[in-house]
Amino acid sequence: MEWVERLNQSIAYIEEHLTEEIDYAQLGKIACCSSYHYQRMFTYMAGCTLAEYIRRRRMSLAAADLQSGQAKIIDVAEKYGYSSPTAFNRAFQSVHGLAPSAVKNAGVQVQHYPPLHFQLAVKGAEKLEYRIESKPAFRILGLSAPLQQNLAENFAVVPQLWQQAAEQAALPRLAALMDGQPQGVLGVSACNDAEQWQYYIAVASNQPADGWAEYQVPAFTWAIFPGQGACPQAIQELEQRVVTEWLPTSGYEYDNGPDVEVYLNPDPSQARFEVWIPVKFVG
Repeated sequence: MEWVERLNQSIAYIEEHLTEEIDYAQLGKIACCSSYHYQRMFTYMAGCTLAEYIRRRRMSLAAADLQSGQAKIIDVAEKYGYSSPTAFNRAFQSVHGLAPSAVKNAGVQVQHYPPLHFQLAVKGAEKLEYRIESKPAFRILGLSAPLQQNLAENFAVVPQLWQQAAEQAALPRLAALMDGQPQGVLGVSACNDAEQWQYYIAVASNQPADGWAEYQVPAFTWAIFPGQGACPQAIQELEQRVVTEWLPTSGYEYDNGPDVEVYLNPDPSQARFEVWIPVKFVG
């Protein structure tokens, strides 16, 4: 329950700073994880990205301010962090479906999104297999692309990198370099708050880099979840179950390391895979 309480404390922090720039790293600290893992947890639990939730909350309050009849649109825009009236108008319409200037008209209907409150829910008894393993550091070689610290800005980055890998026939060439553990093609989200975030399509290898991007995955204790099915949907569904069903009641928390997806066969329509998340036991 302490884990859920910390998530609710993070929501309180958001509410207190809706008229300021919200520090994603601070949200991670409140929840005792990296800002990357916080955003991942938030998206799976809330059903929308952190950025979208914050936008909805700000535009809910902005509509109330405008309905009062006392506030000017430009002042409300500035209050919620929009220096450009065009950007504020676009954000407002994305939430309410109408322009800010229309809100003052009698009978106009707007949307209201109240603050979230997380609680532990008991779900079905479907099993979720996992194992805990401590692994030494291992080196990976492959393709990489930078990620933004707002995860909502990265939705196109990962698919584009996989498309690039396919177009360049990179996977067979990487497979030939594979000589370490774990075996399989790896999707690695290296998103430590102390470094530039990167996503890698890679293999564990001790071979010369020869132009490939390289990264040293640190030693961690990993919670490892096997799965199978059509990707990427099957792996996303498994990751959601890990966050919403396993993590809150497991006695483990995220450690500050990368997420690793291990693809054990090359058929995306019926993939076998493992999801590795870095964890620490807190009891």
